[in-house]
Amino acid sequence: MIAGGFGVGKTTAVGAVSEITPLSTEEYLTEASADVDSLAGVEAKQTTTVAFDFGRLSLPDAPVPLELFLFGTPGQDRFGGLWYDLSCGAVGAVVLVDTRRLASSFTAVSFFEDIRLPFVVAVNHFDGAHRYDPEEVRTALELDASVPVVICDARNPRHVAGVLLTLVGHALNHAPAADPAHLPSTTLQDA
Repeated sequence: MIAGGFGVGKTTAVGAVSEITPLSTEEYLTEASADVDSLAGVEAKQTTTVAFDFGRLSLPDAPVPLELFLFGTPGQDRFGGLWYDLSCGAVGAVVLVDTRRLASSFTAVSFFEDIRLPFVVAVNHFDGAHRYDPEEVRTALELDASVPVVICDARNPRHVAGVLLTLVGHALNHAPAADPAHLPSTTLQDA
């Protein structure tokens, strides 16, 4: 999952790395949403995700070949129920952060902490935004020391792929140990 507040770059991140044409549910913002979706800090934003974005990224050269299915969430709090559905079976999540509007990140951080899904925080460096050290962002978001905080540009495929690799590594390090009694018999015979 790629989650975060309204306008932090989730659709951009999915589109930057997806090897397929991403499925996008972007719709134009209307005057009807003006009282609901604050454009403070993102005044030029013209569209918003109303369901989710979907993309795919294969990493055949990773230590273990991976195929990642990417789900970009809508950023508005009113779509929070959809996050539960998208998180079922997820390996982990990226919380994309815009330091110009850091308060919009707390909902996503709290959500993943509450459901105990491994997550990383990726600070999206917007043009003209002040640059903060990852530890400053960690402190501001009150993150546990075990949560990786990385810097990225959501428009850059290499940056987004690096964030996703960080997430996979973090998720693998925090996966519960397998109980040998519940492994398939072929695995036990091979051991």
